[in-house]
Amino acid sequence: MTDDGIRLHSVTRRFGSGSTAVTALDGVSLAFSRGTFTAVMGPSGSGKSTLLQCAAGLDRPTSGSVAVGGTELTTLSETRLTLLRRKRIGFVFQAFNLLPSLTAEQNVALPLRLAGRRPKKAQVREVLHRVGLGDRARHRPTELSGGQQQRVALARALITRPDVLFGDEPTGALDSRTGREVLTLLRGMVDRDGQTVVMVTHDPVAASYADRVVFLVDGRVNGELRGAVAGDIAAHVTKLEAAPC
Repeated sequence: MTDDGIRLHSVTRRFGSGSTAVTALDGVSLAFSRGTFTAVMGPSGSGKSTLLQCAAGLDRPTSGSVAVGGTELTTLSETRLTLLRRKRIGFVFQAFNLLPSLTAEQNVALPLRLAGRRPKKAQVREVLHRVGLGDRARHRPTELSGGQQQRVALARALITRPDVLFGDEPTGALDSRTGREVLTLLRGMVDRDGQTVVMVTHDPVAASYADRVVFLVDGRVNGELRGAVAGDIAAHVTKLEAAPC
């Protein structure tokens, strides 16, 4: 295994063709080391979500290469790419995407069932306990708060023990207090368990939980901050948004 959980090299992603083509990513090269927490920020339309989708194997770049744990994604068939995502990549989104008819433990076990594996109850209960919901295993989503539902979504992402956990605005639908609880949980997974986390966010407070904040502008990397507090991150974002096009 390489020390880089993810490596993107000269990644470009274009949508459309001819005069109407849009370049969402323009020659992006980035590495995300294992056991680190990285936030990705930038103005609207800067390519944040496209970067996440390409890094996670949800979308293929137009050119360039993406590797997860040393495995090159851009050369894999769709079948092998799907298998890799199931085993080695976890996702948490702003929408919790829980199935309302299933209990918390059934939602968490779903990725294993989809992969044709029989989940062990002890394994499911352990990961629910890890996110602070050991006593909510039999509850359905409607019986849980928004923060608890996001914790179930986190547990579901962690059940396969992924190399990398991707978050796309994971606290965007939560109030500030609940959002901080989820971010503290993510921070603890990095510090205690060596989990690799890459999170797209627009919130400087959320980004301040990360070791490193990478900024995108017009599909290109435009600097980064390490160990920055929320005020410094907010000031940098404001400066980027105020810069002339």
